[in-house]
Order: sequence, then C-alpha cells, then structure tokens
Amino acid sequence: MAKTDENKNYKVIAENRKARHDYAIEDDLEVGIVLEGSEVKSLRVNSANIAESYAEVKEGELWLVNGYIAPYEQAKTFGHEERRRRKLLCNKRELARLWNDTQRKGMTIVPLVLYFNHRGIAKMKVGIAKGKKNHDKRADKAKQDWNRQKQRLLKHQG
Repeated sequence: MAKTDENKNYKVIAENRKARHDYAIEDDLEVGIVLEGSEVKSLRVNSANIAESYAEVKEGELWLVNGYIAPYEQAKTFGHEERRRRKLLCNKRELARLWNDTQRKGMTIVPLVLYFNHRGIAKMKVGIAKGKKNHDKRADKAKQDWNRQKQRLLKHQG
C-alpha cells in the first residue's frame, strides 16, 4: 500500500478488522466497485461499513452483498439504496479462480478494505478465506501474545 504523505488521494474508507480474526486469509485481490454518484460523495466523507458484508460469484459476475454506504444528505431526490448489491470488477481469469476456490475448497470471499487509490478511484481488497474454528483462534491469540512478550524481552535486553 502507498503512504498517505506520498499520495494525497490515497484514503482508507472502511476496513473489516474482524475478518483476519474470523478467517484464515489465503490470498487477496484488488477489485473495482461500481458505484452511483451519491455513493461516491458519501464515501468521500467516510460513511461506509463492510464488516457484515461478503462477496459472491453469481451468474458469471462478482457481487458485494450487504455492504453499507450511508445516504448522502445533499442528494435527496437522486440518492441511493444503502445496502444494495454492488458489482465488483475483476477480469475473467481472476473471477474463474475465485469461483473455483469457493466451489471446490469450501472457501468464501471476504471484503477486507474499501479505499480510494492514488488516482482517487474507489477500490476494494477482497480475500479468499477459510473460516477459523475456536481452537485456531485461541492458538493465534497465544502466538500473538508470545511474539509480543518476546519483543518486550528483546527490547529490555538490548
């Protein structure tokens, strides 16, 4: 990812922090998102949530389901539906790979980050993920705690 001081247009809009806790992310992919004008205006003022959303491949297209973009107040008559299905843009090879992974390996497509890239275009990073069990979550937490403790010990020794 680019730094904000280098690229004035780069801006994170919404992040799904819980996804890395609930899922083991195998691979990630940057995709475009089809938006209406009032949705883009609303995103510019940081009013979106992708925490409860997911992506699915349906009829040869990739869709974002249950993603929330707040209504834009100044667009009264030409507003948008808050939780409508939004089309995600990727090429055919990537779409075929996503479909194969979700059908064969029992994985799911999880939105990770919604952001404006360095050119000011709205993009989304989606991850191909497998759900974690409770014991996997506990093991990850123990590993994280041990790494934190190890860093503290190394910091105090040196």
